[in-house]
Amino acid sequence: MRFLPLALLIAAPAFAVTPAHTGVPKIRTGPELSDIALFVMAALGVWLVRRAMRARFAKRPDASNTKD
Repeated sequence: MRFLPLALLIAAPAFAVTPAHTGVPKIRTGPELSDIALFVMAALGVWLVRRAMRARFAKRPDASNTKD
């Protein structure tokens, strides 16, 4: 029973109606939707990490209590 999902995933491209690649390149006129989505996700990740780092270092105790 575990073999069935794997077999379906492997066989799925063979049952596709249209071929995946025609061999003819298309002219790029601008960024694809996936490019824009990737940029937005990367920017969101950087924003989240910066926010977490600011919050982490804002909670640190003051450094004036250390001995020199």
